[in-house]
Amino acid sequence: MRCFRSFLAVSCLALLAGCGSGESNVESGNREGLLHYGNGAEPQGLDPHVVTGVPENHLIRALFEGLAVKNPKTLEPEPGVAERWEISDDGTVYTFYINPDAKWSNGESITASDYVWSWHRALHPDTGALYAYMLYPIANSEAYSKREITDFNEVGVKALDDLTLQVTLNAPTPYFLQLMDHYSSFAVHPETLLQHGKMTDRFTPWTRVGNIVSNGAFTLEEWSLNRRIIMKKNDHYWDRDNVALNGVVFYPTENVVSEERMFRAEQLHYTQVVPLDKIPGYRETGNPSYVQAPYLGTYYYLVNTERPPVDNVLVRRALSLALDRDTLTRTVLQDTAIPAYSITPPDTLGYNPPKLFAHDPEKARQLLADAGYPNGEGWPGLEIIYNTQEAHRKIAVAVQQMWKRELNIDITIANQEWKVYLDSVSQRNFQVARRGWIGDYVDANNFLDLFITDGGNNNTGYANEVYDDIILNRAPKAKSRDERYGLFYEAETMLMQEMPIIPIYTYTSKHLVHPSVEGIYPNLMDSLNLKYVTLHPERRLNEEAN
Repeated sequence: MRCFRSFLAVSCLALLAGCGSGESNVESGNREGLLHYGNGAEPQGLDPHVVTGVPENHLIRALFEGLAVKNPKTLEPEPGVAERWEISDDGTVYTFYINPDAKWSNGESITASDYVWSWHRALHPDTGALYAYMLYPIANSEAYSKREITDFNEVGVKALDDLTLQVTLNAPTPYFLQLMDHYSSFAVHPETLLQHGKMTDRFTPWTRVGNIVSNGAFTLEEWSLNRRIIMKKNDHYWDRDNVALNGVVFYPTENVVSEERMFRAEQLHYTQVVPLDKIPGYRETGNPSYVQAPYLGTYYYLVNTERPPVDNVLVRRALSLALDRDTLTRTVLQDTAIPAYSITPPDTLGYNPPKLFAHDPEKARQLLADAGYPNGEGWPGLEIIYNTQEAHRKIAVAVQQMWKRELNIDITIANQEWKVYLDSVSQRNFQVARRGWIGDYVDANNFLDLFITDGGNNNTGYANEVYDDIILNRAPKAKSRDERYGLFYEAETMLMQEMPIIPIYTYTSKHLVHPSVEGIYPNLMDSLNLKYVTLHPERRLNEEAN
C-alpha cells in the first residue's frame, strides 16, 4: 500500500507502521488489535470537568467511565461503574450501587466518596466548568454553583458508604440516567488532581502521560501534539475480559481531505467525517464503507447579541430569513443534512419544535431597512468565524454569497484553529460564529438549556427571565410529558423570536468505516463505546472502490 505525497506531514509521521514499511496501519492494527481512529481536531485537553468539544468527548469516554453507560445500539442506560441502581417511587432519589470490582487505573477501588468529591469540583464556582449545569437537576446544585449557598453538604449527593451513592433531585428528571454517561458527571481521582494543584485548578499537569489516573477501558500511553494519541487496554478495568481491542491510536484529522486519503490508503480504520465532494462517489458505487445516519444535532450560527450590528433583533431576523437552507443543504451539503428552523432537532423523543419563519428574501430586506440599513446602505460590516475545516468554509462562503445577493451587505469570513476558536467563542470575541450542538442526551432540554442566562455554553449574551423560569423551574415540575413539551414549545418560540442563533441544518453523521471493524454502530447520538469494538483481519476494502 503506497503513501500519498499530498498528505499532511502529520499523516505519514503519525503512522505506527510507517510509510514504506510494506504494511498499512489497518493491516498491522488488525493483527495487533489496534484501532486507528480519525478524531477531528487536536483536543483542548482531557479534563472531564473542563473540556466541551466532540474530539475531547471521544478521548475522555475511552479513558473514563460513568456510573451508567449507553448501549451502543439502543442508547439505553446500562451498568458502568454502578452495577445497579434504584429509583424512588416519586422519581427524585437515585441510589447507585458501585461495582466492587470497579477500580482506578492505579488499582485503587472507586468509592462513592470519589463521586461526591468530583461533583463538588464540577459544581464549584471556582472551577468554572462550562457543563456544571448538567448536574443542576441535583437538589441545591445550582444554588451552590452560583454561590447562593456555600456548604456543599447541602447539595443532594451523599456517600452512604464506600459503595453506595445517593442522589436527590429537585424534581423527577426523565433523562437523569443519560447524564451519568456524560463526561461532566464522571469521577476523577482526587489524590492525583491534588498532587498537581488545588481541586478547582484547570489545565494542570494531572492529565499528562504518566500522571493521569482514569477508570475506563483504556489508559493514556502517548500524546504527541498534532501527531497522535495512543491508548492501551486498561488491565484494572472491571470489564476488561470483554474488551477486545489492545489499544487505540487517535489522529488529529482537521484536514478532511487528508483523512479520507488516509482511509483509502488503509492508514485509518475510521474517519470522523467525509469530504462533501467525495460523498456522491461513495453513494454511486454503493461502497459499504460510507455510513450515513440520523444524528441528534443542529448546525447553527451563534450570534453575539451585544455586538453591533447583530445586537439588533431586526438584523438577526433579516439574516436568518435571507438564508436559502434548502439550496444550501441540497448543493453544498450534497443532500446530507435537513434544513433547520429551530435549535431542537425534529422529533426529539416525540417533541417537535416551532417553525416560525422560512426563506423570505423580501421580508428580510424589509427587516434590514427597518433596522436602518436599506439595501445595505450604511452597513458597518460583519465577520463570521469558524474552526478550520473545509465544510465549514464552504458553508460560510455560501452564506456570505446569499447575504450579499439578497441583502446587499458585505460579510467577511475567518477560520481559526480549534483551540483559538473555542477561546474566541467562550470570551465572546466574535460577531457571528459557526457552532454545532450535538445532544448529550436524547431530550429537548439538552438544546434549550443552552440559552439560560449566564449558562456555561450560552455565549450569545441572550438573557430572558421568563425563558429561564420555564426551562429551570416550570418544565421540570410538569405533571405530564404533554405539559412539559408544551412548555418547551413556548420557550423555544421565545428563543426563535429573539434569535440569538441562526439555525442552519440538522446533522447526519457521515463516516468511513473499514470492513474489518465491528461494533461501531450508527445511532442517533453517534455515540461510540470502544469496549464493544472488535477487528476482523480477513475483511478487506473493495479494491474497486478505492
